[in-house]
Amino acid sequence: MKTKRKLDSNTVLVFITIALFVVMYAIGCGIYQDKGFGNLQTFLNILINNAGLICVTCGMTCVMLTGGIDISVGSVIAMDCMLLVYGMTEWKMGAVQMVILILVIGLIFGAVQGFLVGYLEIQPFIVTMAGMFFARGMTAVICSGQISITEADNPTFYAWANSKINLPEFLGKANRHGKIVVPYIRPTVIIAFLVLILIFLMLKYTKFGRNLYAVGGNQMSATMMGLNVKKTKMLSHVLSSLLCSIGGILYCLNTMSGSVNQATGLEMDAIASAVIGGTLLTGGVGNVIGSFFGVMITGTITVLVNTNGKLLSSWANIATAALLCIFIILQSVFALVKARRNK
Repeated sequence: MKTKRKLDSNTVLVFITIALFVVMYAIGCGIYQDKGFGNLQTFLNILINNAGLICVTCGMTCVMLTGGIDISVGSVIAMDCMLLVYGMTEWKMGAVQMVILILVIGLIFGAVQGFLVGYLEIQPFIVTMAGMFFARGMTAVICSGQISITEADNPTFYAWANSKINLPEFLGKANRHGKIVVPYIRPTVIIAFLVLILIFLMLKYTKFGRNLYAVGGNQMSATMMGLNVKKTKMLSHVLSSLLCSIGGILYCLNTMSGSVNQATGLEMDAIASAVIGGTLLTGGVGNVIGSFFGVMITGTITVLVNTNGKLLSSWANIATAALLCIFIILQSVFALVKARRNK
């Protein structure tokens, strides 16, 4: 019976998300086969373009497991990208130095927000909204325009951004000229998968991971069990901001630019991906595997709209909103079923 309850509350939602992605991608391959949607490189490009979002969504999932939320991540990524680009183009700092600086800023940013949420017990939405305004404002303070990184500015970072990992040649496909085009991935995808695996293992096998679920499931019960609820909430925000900084670095490697309006709305993409992946807004239920497939679903929707060529880009947001509503309803249904079984 214990296994069955676990399946009903969490795993079924993940299975639904995975099945939806498979069906959606299969439909896209059938409809847009002549436009190359079925090519392996198209699938790999979804991973490449969303590597940063995968990291951010992993952090968002950890915060949401405690019953909290972090709406500052989009602005933090914009600040990270601007600082990276400005530091390497104007301050002439090295790529490794700037990456370390970004990670340190992420830890400090998360520690401040986590302290306000965990120890001062201020609502996470209010705290992270303040963080959102601060990070977006700091982005404009660093530079109000749009700047880019070229090979002349920083050869190391440029080499990182343009490096490829070629897959086996038999996976390639001949182009119109008869030449075999070998599919590839970027190192950013490898980093995103490493983050995904590490967070999955952390949530499943470590004490801290279990604490996140316990705090989100029932904060009062977690306190009575002797868990340090305040510390757990603080560390969840520190982890979220750290993963956001890693995502910002990957995001910058993909765009090679910084601007004030960069990553606008990305926090909503992360929240939507986590919810579509089965993470409850009330906390206590969810995992990063489901969140990953949530990212893949939103990424696939964007590619489908772009491949069509006749639809406005806003249709991707409409489709994501519809899916979000459906999954929120599903979560409510599962919560009602669970409550009735516990009576």
